[in-house]
Amino acid sequence: MAALDGKKILVIATNYGVEQDEIVVPVDQLRERGATVTVAAQETGSIQTLVGDKDPGKTVDPDTTIAGVNAGSFDALVVPGGTINADTLRTDQQAVSLVSAFVEAGAPVAAICHGPWTLIEAGVVSGKTITSFPSLQSDLRNAGAEWVDREVQVDGGLITSRNPDDLPAFVDAIESALTA
Repeated sequence: MAALDGKKILVIATNYGVEQDEIVVPVDQLRERGATVTVAAQETGSIQTLVGDKDPGKTVDPDTTIAGVNAGSFDALVVPGGTINADTLRTDQQAVSLVSAFVEAGAPVAAICHGPWTLIEAGVVSGKTITSFPSLQSDLRNAGAEWVDREVQVDGGLITSRNPDDLPAFVDAIESALTA
């Protein structure tokens, strides 16, 4: 039996601009650990990932749309980064509402790199200790969070990491949150 058997994880992204490894690695590794992972995008078409915010990466086929999911059907939420993805996602009211619903339900919300922008928009970082891509420091502090430079930071149900180099610790922290 795998560690995450029976756990359902939602990953949300835009259809263009998500950092390749920040969606592909968690999806693959969480599935390998037994989780059922659903990828939801803004639209039904393929997700075009980017490498380093500029070079085209792999395409990912979403399972559904952000509008087509219910937070109550999942045990955790993952918000990958990529500057374009995160900047667009934080303006998507349905994505922001999902973050709020997971936090209100006490379910883990994991965001990496620029992903915490969506957490800021959802109003869930005040009083929390958060890490992210370094350029988000001021945004997080202005939203009432304490920013730290760590590969992974867990504060309550919020799990955050800085960049693709932190993915091993990020995925381990998601597993720990779901098996605690």
